[in-house]
Amino acid sequence: MSDPGRVVGTHFFNPVHIMALLEIVVTDTTRPGVLGAIRDFGERIGKEAIVVRDFPGFATSRLGVCLGMEAIRMVEQGVASPEDIDKAMVLGYRHPIGPLKLSDLVGLDVRMHIGEYLAKELGNPAFEPPALMRKMVAEGRLGKKTGRGFYDWPT
Repeated sequence: MSDPGRVVGTHFFNPVHIMALLEIVVTDTTRPGVLGAIRDFGERIGKEAIVVRDFPGFATSRLGVCLGMEAIRMVEQGVASPEDIDKAMVLGYRHPIGPLKLSDLVGLDVRMHIGEYLAKELGNPAFEPPALMRKMVAEGRLGKKTGRGFYDWPT
């Protein structure tokens, strides 16, 4: 790239037309004017921006995947049902959706690969996919896209 100061990343959230967050990813060389232009763009399209450094998982995926992996470990250990774990996060922490239902929507295979990548890149075992997740992926229980994950999804 002839001008790395012009490079930023933008991470939108699905469904894009509903979710207000825009994660802006910058490097040490990103110029302030470029960042300002992207912030302004986000505001014009109704998004609220956060700025994160280019690092594995950024802020949102890193937190979300860690929470999802721990929720799966809790199911694996028999702490509570998937429905009750999700309900705890929705009602207790005001999350719009629980971590297990979100994992089903994203795809357990996708989340598993992200977890493996983050565990390796960050050297943090908290991101290592639990055995239950690996088993479900091996069985083809990937979530909504296959009709079955932690929940049954109508096809």
